[in-house]
Amino acid sequence: MSMAPPTRVPGQSPAWAAWGALLSAAGQGLAVKDAASGCYVHANEVLLSWFGRDSCEVIGHTDAELVDAAANTALRAADQTALAQGGVLAAEHRITLGGRARDFAMCRLADGAEPGGPRWLLSIWTDLAERRQQESQARAALTQIELLQSANDALRRELADQALRDPASGLYARAHFEDQLRREVDLSSREHREFSIVFVEIDPQAAEGEAAAGEAQAGAGRGGPPASQTVQASLGRLLRGGTRAMDAACRLDERRFAVLLSGVGLATAHSRMEGLRRRCATEIVVYEGREMRFTVAMGVASFPHTAHSQDELIEACNAALREAQRRGGNHVALAAIRFEPA
Repeated sequence: MSMAPPTRVPGQSPAWAAWGALLSAAGQGLAVKDAASGCYVHANEVLLSWFGRDSCEVIGHTDAELVDAAANTALRAADQTALAQGGVLAAEHRITLGGRARDFAMCRLADGAEPGGPRWLLSIWTDLAERRQQESQARAALTQIELLQSANDALRRELADQALRDPASGLYARAHFEDQLRREVDLSSREHREFSIVFVEIDPQAAEGEAAAGEAQAGAGRGGPPASQTVQASLGRLLRGGTRAMDAACRLDERRFAVLLSGVGLATAHSRMEGLRRRCATEIVVYEGREMRFTVAMGVASFPHTAHSQDELIEACNAALREAQRRGGNHVALAAIRFEPA
């Protein structure tokens, strides 16, 4: 935009035009006001473009004639503060120009050319739109980075968790169970509270169903996971669904599984496992278009009622499992409660 030469004001510094041109090249506005009247005596090209006015419409006019009432009040108050305190005063203002609200950073400085002469108030205007946009872009980028970091952390945790799990059943592996058992024994010994463990083994009739399904698979000439994995996956889902977050459901070996029930006594453990046994017996597993059913035998032992050490607890649970299997499977057996002599 071409700019008409500003009205010459007595005592005006000839450097204003030079500084105005320099600041225009930097994309900043320069305004000079008469301190007494508040009228503009100089405005560079950038500032005039923000106002959307020619120099004759700005020079000799006050903020009250150029901006809305709220902005005028804020600008006038900041001008008076700069004149009163001396030095440079920095402030930010929101001004509606051309129907658009814009944010500006302003640095004001009062200047008097001669003692007793007129005082001028110089202000440098910086449009904050680009800065706000950069800040917004930086915040968006930071948010995106944080989201990516959270996703990566979740993926690492998931991969670490998968490394601890048996791929067929989706349950934790033996090492995890043994680690949890050691912790639970230590915690229960210190806090004098009980917990239970359960050994679960798939009954042999499931193997018969597997063999029949395996023959069908061989006749069809198709590959795929063994039928035992289908049964194990089904049992794994039932064990995960029947335990709490603080419990630990694990696979010990090819046919045996274990459940650690934190803070659960023998009677409650028996009740919960009996419900799980019934769900296993009614579960239908579909493999290669054939329906398969399976049952499980369970042995339940608790600490410290049926054993006073980790090794004793495991042996008591094994004995209970053998008793359940001796009864033909599809049964929940309890370990014997130890009675200490008085």
